[in-house]
Amino acid sequence: MAINIYNTSSRSKEEFKPLEEKRVGFYQCGPTVYWTQHLGNIRAMVMSDVIVRTFGYLGYEVNFVRNYTDVGHLTSDEDEGEDKLEKGAKRENLTPQQISEKYIKIFEEDVKKLNTLSPTHRPKATETVPEIVSMIQTLIDKGFAYQTDLAIYFDISKAKNYTQLSGQSLEKNIQGAGSGNVTDAQKKNNSDFALWFFKKGVHENAIQTWKSPWGQGFPGWHIECSAMSKKFIGDTVDIHMGGVEHIPVHHTNEIAQSESANDTKFVNYWIHNEHLLVDGGKMSKSQGTSFSVSDIKSKGYRPLSLRYFFLQAHYRSQQNFTWDALRASQTGLINLYGQVAKLDNNTSLFKKIFSPKGKINIDYKKKFTEKLEDDFNTAQALAVVSDLLKSDLNNKDKLATILDFDRVLGLDLKNSKSMAPKIFSEEIIPHNIVMLMEKRKEARDNKNYAEADHLRNEIEKLGFEIKDTPDGQKIHKI
Repeated sequence: MAINIYNTSSRSKEEFKPLEEKRVGFYQCGPTVYWTQHLGNIRAMVMSDVIVRTFGYLGYEVNFVRNYTDVGHLTSDEDEGEDKLEKGAKRENLTPQQISEKYIKIFEEDVKKLNTLSPTHRPKATETVPEIVSMIQTLIDKGFAYQTDLAIYFDISKAKNYTQLSGQSLEKNIQGAGSGNVTDAQKKNNSDFALWFFKKGVHENAIQTWKSPWGQGFPGWHIECSAMSKKFIGDTVDIHMGGVEHIPVHHTNEIAQSESANDTKFVNYWIHNEHLLVDGGKMSKSQGTSFSVSDIKSKGYRPLSLRYFFLQAHYRSQQNFTWDALRASQTGLINLYGQVAKLDNNTSLFKKIFSPKGKINIDYKKKFTEKLEDDFNTAQALAVVSDLLKSDLNNKDKLATILDFDRVLGLDLKNSKSMAPKIFSEEIIPHNIVMLMEKRKEARDNKNYAEADHLRNEIEKLGFEIKDTPDGQKIHKI
């Protein structure tokens, strides 16, 4: 069977044909590491993990590259605003390097909790400056880039079919980026984008800068991904993935500069994941809806319940996060663990992916594979799992088959016997109790111990006991 991928560039599903047989070069735009990543970004990482696992399941070797943007991404997708890493550094009184190290560590811990596989390469923009400088020089030499007093820009009028990915007029393409206006009187075209910012003008106090043939400065965001994908995959990438918000500007600019520099097609298949909503609206820090993995854990949910929630929607569909939906997913995962745990009483079976006493059912494997080959449809793949559990197959074959499926699902089903009771024993802490806990923590942080004791008493009246530990507040039902 062929793998069919929805290619944003053609607006249609296409049969996947790799550059090299049974090998995939896969690049995903990674996080800008100035803050804890919200659940929308984490969902994208789970979706890419499903894609990597699917290719591995189908016998492909995957070179998976996901970068860290640790310089050059300004507070607008256009060339305006402050560098996000420097903004984070000022916020926390740390260096940009300390900020990136801190949030890379948190990010990697978060995605590990959701059982995602580690990428083949995890390059940082700051470690790829020589390659970035080389690509910019190539663009200058070929006449695609020019220098002003403030920056080096890519001349979009020289690019072939600049809006090929978005399919929009140039005006709408740029409008999709935001409302920023960049003041540089020497720019040839309003929409030309920066490849290199000089340590001048609004960036004269920039903290992270490097020497270049043109002067001290730092790279623009877009050129970083082009240089890193070229370094770790090559001039042409089989699959490039990112959020839908990257289509009109970031990915459009990547195509323009990569194809101009390398004289070949940049990406064969563009994959874009849709947004995760919260209570039907956009995630927002100001409204307190920009939740993280630590937020769900603080409310008593296990990270794999979040992974299970993500698997229930297609990556190209918007998904609506609510606490009720997460609670339902945790209940569903508990039920799944319970069903798998009952398939065999021999504990040793759970120590191996393939049970020696059971055989993978070819018919169900074919159904499962067909769903994955249809643009990585995890929701329908889960439906096959449900059908399998309801089938009249013997338990040993069910077990072997579902553990085989878990190579893609990543739900740690081989440990169902130990996972089920653990999750059963964990309590979902009511929202009002969580709020009291947060107020108590704030009181303790402010050394208002009388208020903290009062809140402890209020929590106990509601039937919960709270203890202070080196890892923070721990709570359980009395």
